[in-house]
Amino acid sequence: MAEALRQARKGFYSAHPNPRVGCVIVRDDVMLGAGWHEFTGGPHAEVNALAAAGDSAGADFYVTLEPCSHHGRTPPCVDAVIAARPARVIVAMQDPNPEISGRGLERLRDSGIEVVVGVLEAEARGLNPGFVKRMEQRLPFVSIKMALSLDGRSALANGVSKWITGEPARRDVQFLRARCSAILSTAQTVLADNPSLNLRLSNQDLEQARKLRHPVRVLVDSKLRLSGNEKIFSTQGEIWVYTCSADAALKASLSERGAQVIEIDADDTGRVSLPAMLQDMARRGINEVHTECGAGLAGALIERQLADQILLYQAPCLLGDQARGGFELGELTSMEQRTNCRICDIRQLGKDLRLTMNLNQD
Repeated sequence: MAEALRQARKGFYSAHPNPRVGCVIVRDDVMLGAGWHEFTGGPHAEVNALAAAGDSAGADFYVTLEPCSHHGRTPPCVDAVIAARPARVIVAMQDPNPEISGRGLERLRDSGIEVVVGVLEAEARGLNPGFVKRMEQRLPFVSIKMALSLDGRSALANGVSKWITGEPARRDVQFLRARCSAILSTAQTVLADNPSLNLRLSNQDLEQARKLRHPVRVLVDSKLRLSGNEKIFSTQGEIWVYTCSADAALKASLSERGAQVIEIDADDTGRVSLPAMLQDMARRGINEVHTECGAGLAGALIERQLADQILLYQAPCLLGDQARGGFELGELTSMEQRTNCRICDIRQLGKDLRLTMNLNQD
């Protein structure tokens, strides 16, 4: 199963919006074949593994996700597995889609095939956090990226933030962009920094042969302040603009620049409702959201318990108490109001540290 997970990781940057899945076929302790799901519309992992293995009768199939039992862009994988007449099918995790979960396993058992479920399940779930959350909760997995000084500052008082971190950390962010479904930012950030928010990696960087998949750039622009002349509108990739403005002329102006303008409900402050926006993004197939935003949106996502993870790049420098903070969370009057995180990983990138932290809402 560890090898099947390794196979699945080959689709880390290309499988979206489908899950990353790997399959290994073994008979008499010899690996006959292995496969992985590379791209939407392409063969699934089990089909690729069968093609590599040839005759698989009496073999054991190790697959990281329950074989699909429904017709999508490709036929059900469970039919191909049953036709191969394996002795056992070992599955890391059931399909998290509640509408079809367990049906593939039932088909296998009804065909007289032994089924084992739950081998390295935590690792399999961790490989597809966005797909799992979208299936189970109808929301995407949200990671907040923030670069801060040692004293927790994201920019100078005048807004200058280039560069708090060094080149190795900034390059690492490109790989975060490559793995996500969407990069989330705000009109305020675009107007202040004029970023491209695009992917600046090559196929060689990602060790893949397929054409690069550019994440959707998603901008929160409640009042439609963007003109369409900002740098982001002249770079490659889709742009979605979420707004609660009904101004047809402003919408048309952004649409002419290639953006898809999506009107969404306002919250009680008159801004785009973040829960409604994320629900809509999930309906459109967005699994993982990577934020490139300021303290306002980062704090709002945390306060509303919409964020799942913080990726903090910490630089060994001090910016002083007049510099801008990283998260707008309002004034806390007791320690019980704090937001707790659980550190999952720490690694050094050049002179900087990257802390991966899950948000603990307990």
